[in-house]
Amino acid sequence: EPTGALDSSTGVMLLAALERINAELGTTTVVITHNADIARMANRVLHLADGRIAREEINTARVAARDLHW
Repeated sequence: EPTGALDSSTGVMLLAALERINAELGTTTVVITHNADIARMANRVLHLADGRIAREEINTARVAARDLHW
């Protein structure tokens, strides 16, 4: 949970760096969070319950890190 102990502006900077790395290197990035707003950045969101995948969502319109607010 990379932004768990950060203020929102620092959290957005960190997420923007992950976003940039993902785009430039074409890597898969896994972010675990309880923050539903951050999940809007992802291509694919997996929701877990009791240690299992409870459901999957595909974001057709991803949100950029700079546009997140929490």
